[in-house]
Amino acid sequence: MDTTQHPDPTLDLTRDLIARRSVTPADDGCQQLLAKRLEAAGFTITHHRHGDVDNFWARRGTARPVVCFAGHTDVVPTGPLDRWHSDPFVPVIRDGVLFGRGAADMKSSIAAFVTAAEQFIAANPAHPGSIALLITSDEEGVATDGTTRVVEALRASNEAMDYCIVGEPTSTTKLGDTIKNGRRGSLSGTLTVRGVQGHIAYPHLAKNPIHLALPALTELVEIQWDRGNEYFQPTSFQVSNIHAGTGANNVIPGDVQVLFNVRFSPETTVDTLKQTVHAVLDRHGLDYTLDWALSGLSFMTPKGRLVDAVSSAIEAECGYAPELSTSGGTSDGRFIATWCPEVIELGPINASIHKIDEHVSVADLPRLSRIYRGALERLLA
Repeated sequence: MDTTQHPDPTLDLTRDLIARRSVTPADDGCQQLLAKRLEAAGFTITHHRHGDVDNFWARRGTARPVVCFAGHTDVVPTGPLDRWHSDPFVPVIRDGVLFGRGAADMKSSIAAFVTAAEQFIAANPAHPGSIALLITSDEEGVATDGTTRVVEALRASNEAMDYCIVGEPTSTTKLGDTIKNGRRGSLSGTLTVRGVQGHIAYPHLAKNPIHLALPALTELVEIQWDRGNEYFQPTSFQVSNIHAGTGANNVIPGDVQVLFNVRFSPETTVDTLKQTVHAVLDRHGLDYTLDWALSGLSFMTPKGRLVDAVSSAIEAECGYAPELSTSGGTSDGRFIATWCPEVIELGPINASIHKIDEHVSVADLPRLSRIYRGALERLLA
C-alpha cells in the first residue's frame, strides 16, 4: 500500500474532500473548505441553503464573459462496507490509484476546478471577464434544492453565465477522451390501467388489465419517435416496471401499474411525447390514469467557442482530440442549460463511479487541473 504524500495540490484537496462523509444531501464541511480557498483567491461567496441542502455561488470579477465550473460535493451511499478494500472515506493510494467514495464522481473534478482557478489567477491577477463556481450537495439525490434552486436565484438577481464546464466524469478509457456536449431529456410516466378483478377460472366475469394494456405497450415500444441527429441517439421508450395481482395465481387483478421512461433527443418535444402516448392509450380504449414526471429537458451545445476551447486544452495536455457525446443519464447541466448558452461536461474516467472501490488515477489529477486551466486561458484571453 502506497500512502506517500504526493506534492500535488489537486491530489491533496481531493483527499481532503473524500475524507468528508458527504453522502447526499449532506455536505459535511466540503463547501466550507472550498469557500475558504476561493475567498483567499479573491472570490466573493454567496451561500444558498435550501432545505437540508448546502449550495454556493462563487465569483471573481464583474465583467463578461463569465466562465463557470459546476459540480457537486455529495456522493452516493457506499454500499456494503465489508466489500471495500479500505474505508471509503479514508482516501488511500494503491499502485498509483486513489480510492474513496467520490474520487471520480466528482470530488477530483471539484479539486481540479479550484487549483486550476488558483493557478490561472496567480498568473493572471487582472484577468478579463469573470470566473465562477456553482457547487451543490444535491445532485446525487432528488436534485430539487440544489443547482436548480441556485440557478433560479441567480437569474432573479440578474447574474450572468456565458460558459459552463460541469465536472461530471465523462472520460471512458483515458482522461479527456470524451466531452459531453449535451444530454437527452428524461420524461417518466406512472400508468395505471383499470380492469375488473375476478376468479381466473371465470374470465368472462372479469377484465384482465394486463391483457388490455399489453397491445398498447407493444405499440408504444415499437414507435420510432425520431431519428436523433448528429449528436443524439434516437428517442427511446422503455418500460421499467410492471406490477399487478394479489399474489395469488387464481385471481385476475383489478388493475396494473406500469412505470416507463422516455429518454428524448432535441428532435422531439415533451408535448409531442405526451400527446402520442395518450393517443395510443385512448385508441386502445383503456380505462387509465397517467401521471407524468419531467426530470430534465434535453440540451445541446454545438461546436463553438466552449467546445473548441475545451477540446484544444485537452489536445494540448493529452495529445489527442476528444469525442463529443450525449450518451448517459441526466446531470445538473440540464438546469444550467436553461440559463447558460454553452454547457459541456468534462471529468475523469467514469468506469468506477457509484461502485465499490471507486477510484481515480493519481496521475490524472494534475492533468485534469491543467485542462481546466487551459480552458480558462482560451476563454478569458
